[in-house]
Amino acid sequence: MYGTIPIAASFSKSGMKDEWLAAFMMSSVLLNPQLIIYSAALGQTALAVRIVSCFLCGSLAGVLVRIFLWRGKYQKTFFNFSGFSEREGRDVDPNYLMRFLKNLGRNVKATGGWFFIGIVLAALFQRYVPAEAMTAVFGGNKVFGVLMAATVGVPLYACGGGTIPLLQGWLLDGMSLGSAAAFMVTGPATKITNLGAVKIVLGVRRFVLYLAYVMAFSFIAGLAVNHILFF
Repeated sequence: MYGTIPIAASFSKSGMKDEWLAAFMMSSVLLNPQLIIYSAALGQTALAVRIVSCFLCGSLAGVLVRIFLWRGKYQKTFFNFSGFSEREGRDVDPNYLMRFLKNLGRNVKATGGWFFIGIVLAALFQRYVPAEAMTAVFGGNKVFGVLMAATVGVPLYACGGGTIPLLQGWLLDGMSLGSAAAFMVTGPATKITNLGAVKIVLGVRRFVLYLAYVMAFSFIAGLAVNHILFF
């Protein structure tokens, strides 16, 4: 997210409207190419659900900014990028193969530890948490399960890659795909580093609106996925 904001800032300076910036930044918070690769481990259906739900969440955010907040003083002040400045690029190796390998190494270093922690947590859940308990919480009552997943995603989500093994285990233990969808939306949107970046460019009032929007969308998206796939 911190890498995306300088890009959004340059778009803003170039005259991009706030609704387009909202869609761009919301989508960037929820998904990136590396996370798409990781999410493939959840199966084609879950991967498709993640991509579509993230796209819709970003698009709807742009639409809502256009409808409700594109007024007068908000035209130039909805986003405030003054707290960020562009950093010098790190991918400067003249050899493209080495540039790719260095970039890959940095990504693995940043996410590999969290991915390992996710595997350990998944193993602990499978070993010590009965499958019946997971089914009861996340699969039995689909409305309650979606609400729980959207809520649990707030404190538990530390890294996209690290949550994939957890979701794999939960889905095997009976978590509904709608609950997984809610977790996959609310999790990255409320990741602590992402929240810090978003709050800087939004300010307190719009930051609260952002949180309310994320929770509402994740809940509705989870219910929709359960309804479409299971009814």
